[in-house]
Amino acid sequence: MRHFFTTVFASMLGVIAAVLALFVLATLAVSAQLANLIEANDSFVETSESTTSVILELDLRAPRLDQAARSVLPSSGPASLVETLTALQRAASDPQVAGIFVRTGAGVTPSDAEEINRALTGISQAGKPVVAHIQTLTSGSTAPYFAVVGADEIWMHPSGWFAATGLQTQQIFLGDGLSRLGVEAQFLQLYEYKGAAEIFTRDVYSDAAREAITAWMESLHETAITHIANGRNLTPDQAAQLIEAGPYLATEALEIGLVDQLGQTETARATIVARHGPARVESLDTYARQVRAPEPGPVIALVNGQGSVVDGPAPRGLAAPQVIASDTLANAINAAAAATDVRAIVLRLDTGGGSATASDQIAAAILRARQAGTPVIVSFGSVAASGGYYIAAPSDYIIANAGTLTGSIGVISGKVAIGPALERAGITFDSVTVGGAFASAMSPDTPYTEAQRAAIEAWAQATYDDFTALVAEGRDLPLARVESLARGRVWTGAQALELGLIDEIGGYPEAIAAARRLAGISPDQSVTLRTYPAELTGLARLQAILNGSVQSAEALGSLAATLERPQVQALLRSSQLQNVPVSTQAAPPEPR
Repeated sequence: MRHFFTTVFASMLGVIAAVLALFVLATLAVSAQLANLIEANDSFVETSESTTSVILELDLRAPRLDQAARSVLPSSGPASLVETLTALQRAASDPQVAGIFVRTGAGVTPSDAEEINRALTGISQAGKPVVAHIQTLTSGSTAPYFAVVGADEIWMHPSGWFAATGLQTQQIFLGDGLSRLGVEAQFLQLYEYKGAAEIFTRDVYSDAAREAITAWMESLHETAITHIANGRNLTPDQAAQLIEAGPYLATEALEIGLVDQLGQTETARATIVARHGPARVESLDTYARQVRAPEPGPVIALVNGQGSVVDGPAPRGLAAPQVIASDTLANAINAAAAATDVRAIVLRLDTGGGSATASDQIAAAILRARQAGTPVIVSFGSVAASGGYYIAAPSDYIIANAGTLTGSIGVISGKVAIGPALERAGITFDSVTVGGAFASAMSPDTPYTEAQRAAIEAWAQATYDDFTALVAEGRDLPLARVESLARGRVWTGAQALELGLIDEIGGYPEAIAAARRLAGISPDQSVTLRTYPAELTGLARLQAILNGSVQSAEALGSLAATLERPQVQALLRSSQLQNVPVSTQAAPPEPR
């Protein structure tokens, strides 16, 4: 009995400690929010008020989200790619900004590199120097070099290694291993190129998957080589020969003209400051998050979506995942279209897809906006495939980077049946099923019956037909043409442009320019960029933080109440008599 009271008392202490920890976390979050508000107030600037020149430092070595995370906590990490591009565009015309110092590294994707490259080119064309520094390039990817190859001057660490030679992708396949364990992976893919689930069913890439992957990787490599050639005044053949013959020591990279100077980071930074000073160095992340007075003029609505496409509203809380929630995004588009002063909507997407019904819900909102007379322009980030392309298909205009992965017009569905494998370990399933034969279809116990598989195939085919029909109508293409481009195949933006799946190669700034054109706003007229849904600020953000803490505390309270139930008390007593840990026991079900 003494062990029983000790166990219960320890559990209660654990719950109390967890609740206290949550309140401490909430206090810290409130403090961070207040600090953020103070910092935002202090950083409110009008460019004309300051005469001190600034060298902005952009560090690309750490990965950046495509868009700012919709979190209840203020962001403390690197600015998102969209924030970075917006800041670079503003810096090009900001008289306070004298130049850009860039550090590059493995945190850059091919598509990100393309957008960064364009933005830095814009800085140079505005007459402001761009100096880049490479510590070392060891990943093999050309993307980090691609991002800065248009800089006015490229430095490299004297001990660095220039191993930017191409691209590679690898995949672990589980098919044979699962089979040996007695696990049966059952997936339906429409069609041969929709091979995401092949990792569970095969031992190597299928011929179709290898064909598609090779094609889009060659396209990415060609895009990088073209930009490297332009940046270093080479022909594409010369650039390809130099890049592919690597890796090189830093001294060798200097000798063959891939970099301009060797030196430490501090030396390169001091050089640009001395040439264009007196100037202070400021992080571009800080510059990007400075609160600026909004530009007057017509309104362009900005709607952002990144992560998997899921049904329902966006989750809230301190650890909410980054997803494209159908209710939240569709409502944002509806609200923007209903606003009488909104002239166009720009939707930025970075997603590999997800729920078919969620994608359709968002696509329907885009159609309604267009029918109401509001043009919708979609900008693709690194990837906008499957459900991401489904969402974009009915829009007025689609812009993608040459290195964006898109398409994947197809459907995949299935499950992994693990019952036979667990039986080998003496673990068995037992179930009670009421209703139709399909009620047990999604159970991980047994494979599909023939009738269940037939039902899933019918649903998948109907979804595929809806997808291809939506693309045909949205892109004004014959259905037969869409079906030949679909079958689950992934394309790069460069390929998609040739195939008619997108309208323009470009990024976020180009999407804003397209919105101006479609809305009839002149290029030299200022516009107001308004985010939908509005970002949480001030008291609203504090309330969300506290609500997240309260929800967590309520969950812990429910756990405490569960511990007091007679069934659990009996279980605890039983565990004491059997001398086994409580965690190995399961409470019996309670009648409802």
